[in-house]
Amino acid sequence: MKNVKPVTDWMIDQLKRSQTADGSWAYPFETGITTDAYTIILLRSLEMRGEEPLISGLVKRILSRQEENGAWKVFHDEHEGNLTTTVEAYYALLYSGRCHEGDPRLEKARNFIVAKGGLAEVNIFAKIMLAMTGQMNYPSFFPLPIEAILLPITSPVNFYSISMFGRANMTPFMIITDKKYTLKTVNTPNLRGLNVNKIQEDSWRVPQDWQPSLQLLKEGFDSLAGSPEQIHQLAIDRATKYMLDHIEADGTYYSYYSSTFLMIFALLSLGYHKTDPLIKKAIAGIKSMVCDMNGLPHMQFTTANVWNTSLIGYALQTAGIAPDDTMLIRANEYLLGKQHHKFGDWIIHNRSQLPGGWGFSNVNTINPDVDDTIATLRVLASMPRQNHEVWNKGVSWLLSMQNDDGGWAAFEKNTNAPYLELLPIEKGKFILSDPSCADITGRTLEFLGNHTTIDHQDESVRKAVAWLMRNQQPDGSWYGRWGICYIYGTWAAVTGLLAIGVPRKNTAVNQAIKWLEKVQNEDGGWGESCMSDQREEYIPLGESTLTQTAWALDALIAAADHPTTTIDKGISYLVQAVQREDWSSSYPTGQGIAGFYYIHYHSYRHIFPLIALSHYHTKFGS
Repeated sequence: MKNVKPVTDWMIDQLKRSQTADGSWAYPFETGITTDAYTIILLRSLEMRGEEPLISGLVKRILSRQEENGAWKVFHDEHEGNLTTTVEAYYALLYSGRCHEGDPRLEKARNFIVAKGGLAEVNIFAKIMLAMTGQMNYPSFFPLPIEAILLPITSPVNFYSISMFGRANMTPFMIITDKKYTLKTVNTPNLRGLNVNKIQEDSWRVPQDWQPSLQLLKEGFDSLAGSPEQIHQLAIDRATKYMLDHIEADGTYYSYYSSTFLMIFALLSLGYHKTDPLIKKAIAGIKSMVCDMNGLPHMQFTTANVWNTSLIGYALQTAGIAPDDTMLIRANEYLLGKQHHKFGDWIIHNRSQLPGGWGFSNVNTINPDVDDTIATLRVLASMPRQNHEVWNKGVSWLLSMQNDDGGWAAFEKNTNAPYLELLPIEKGKFILSDPSCADITGRTLEFLGNHTTIDHQDESVRKAVAWLMRNQQPDGSWYGRWGICYIYGTWAAVTGLLAIGVPRKNTAVNQAIKWLEKVQNEDGGWGESCMSDQREEYIPLGESTLTQTAWALDALIAAADHPTTTIDKGISYLVQAVQREDWSSSYPTGQGIAGFYYIHYHSYRHIFPLIALSHYHTKFGS
């Protein structure tokens, strides 16, 4: 086995070079070309001047990602291409004014779109965008009428039974569809030629199996007091206030691209002028999230500074960097300044708890999440404990967010009512609910076991272990919600269970290890396709990736008493591939919404291999 130290030293040096002036790491949060396309459509719809350099760069980036058949993909092995992404790219390129009908590249894209069913087959987000820019009709009925925001907490279906991400996007959705707002300019392209069949409201038709959920909504509406007109206006006012109350200092709504984009159109539909300060600041907030990708601009869905910094800080500590190293001190100071002190929507289902968590982006102040809180506390655990109040508030918030079923979710507590999946929202499982998941539950246990005095007899720990045992797949793996996918969930579950004291010989752990060994590739690495989250079963990628190899290895190392052949083959792969540059090194390993939205974290290629190699070196030597 080669000495791993030269490789870890190289990665540490890369991280030292990339730390920013404020102590954080601002590695790109890359999500394909959808945000790039929507930015062109937004700037052209608002007829903003002075944006030509940005639009020109975005056009170049979009064109650079086009496949030979004319389509665009959201991940490398997505068969022929993605219809929705191709429509978004085609529309943006036309609207930019830098590409025109008849351009061979656009003709290829057009042929792909028509062959795949045209505009009627794109996802719900794209349908809303196309409707509000005049390319298709609004539905005669939208699944969540604006009045839904008024339903009381006690109602089986109510605004706060929906997840945070669902509320953030559905609120402007509901306003826009209620108003049936359309914004067209003299330069708006006409995409009606992409209709395979004439699009009418039946393209939004409501399937029969959604009727029970619609009945629950109807019963809730019937309970509201007042005339229909009064109720309707009250709902509009409530939705507007909700958006305005969740604007961050940079002008973005919830610090997310999608919700901010929708908020801008919702405000326009309410009568706000294109030059209103709120809209101008929101656009500036979106533009502030631009990052450089090989000399071309990419509009990030959000920034990932807190997430990057907390994970990198832990990776550096694991690699032996001393807590008093200037690099870690600066990172620590950055993270300490990002603890939340405001009450966010999480308080609705966790009423007795004070703030204390951490969020994801550099501007997030009202939307903490469990994963970032764990990651940050894990860094602080190894630092000189000078901030007892920060630590205690963070741990208290984390423990209070445990769901009644024993697991932990991402953003809120107990927002996983099963009937939410029956609401007529495409991909509602990912948008509307925030269930307990193996990746976050496992990481919480890993943190509690390795970095606190809480032991396996604690009631919260026993409930979490029981949740993981109940939710293991028959093949021994666990499904990970926020990564790709079964390798991700299995890594988190195994390391969490072992850290809290579950023995290596436990049947669940043993089955998981056997599964990881079974899915190892011939080259020693591991690789899983983004298709796994769509099919809800493990789908091999056919190629190894650095990140997924590191996840699998870290679990195997944690469970092993000595190096195994499987582990040594994996370590050899990492050592040889850590500087590789090909499609596998940029393959998305973060999951947002199955089939829609995947994330390539540029920091992961350094973080997780460094952790796995350092754990190997610490436990087994070189």
